[in-house]
Amino acid sequence: MVRSFPATLAFAVAGATMFTGLGNPASAQGSLFSATPVEQANFILVAAPIGKGESSQLNIYEQRTNKRPCFAVSGSEPAVVDPLLATFDFTGVCNRYIDGNGYSLRIGGDDFGTRYRLSVVKSNQDVELLAVPTRDPSQPTMVVAKAGGAGGGFLQLQLEPGWLLMRRQYGTRSLGHLYVFREVWPGNEAEPVQSEGNPVGEGTLPADAPVAPELTPAAPES
Repeated sequence: MVRSFPATLAFAVAGATMFTGLGNPASAQGSLFSATPVEQANFILVAAPIGKGESSQLNIYEQRTNKRPCFAVSGSEPAVVDPLLATFDFTGVCNRYIDGNGYSLRIGGDDFGTRYRLSVVKSNQDVELLAVPTRDPSQPTMVVAKAGGAGGGFLQLQLEPGWLLMRRQYGTRSLGHLYVFREVWPGNEAEPVQSEGNPVGEGTLPADAPVAPELTPAAPES
């Protein structure tokens, strides 16, 4: 079960985000938290039906121990998920992240939890997980994951290239909150450089070749 962080910390986060605007999406604005890696194979993203099943929302299941399976997957494009953790007391065995209290969007050093929502959108061709701006509609909507085909019920969502899961961290303390994470905004990836007579990725780059800017740690919000 996802645990909430202390009320004093939550108040600090709320205060910090009040003074943070979205601005240029490619410019990092910093975060009170950092992000730490997780074992990707222990997690699964799921489009979980809500209401009468016409709509879905993002669920993330985590297999913490091998005591018993937390979920089962069958088929492909789309793959169907059986949420086994709903059939037993999964305390200590599984974690389930079911809404914005359990996960949020993060790009580089910037936490976008209050400025973007993660929404599951269905069509006749696919089921997609989108990152949708909540404050400024002029900001980009991003495709984060896809099921690979249309369908109903619990469906597995596969992250698009460049996206992965990270865990929120405060100082040295890992928290019960996940980031759907990307190092840079889509379209801002460094382009490969090709010199004459030298295939891309082989040999030495010329001295004047452009270099991708380094990500610098963001200062804590005040």
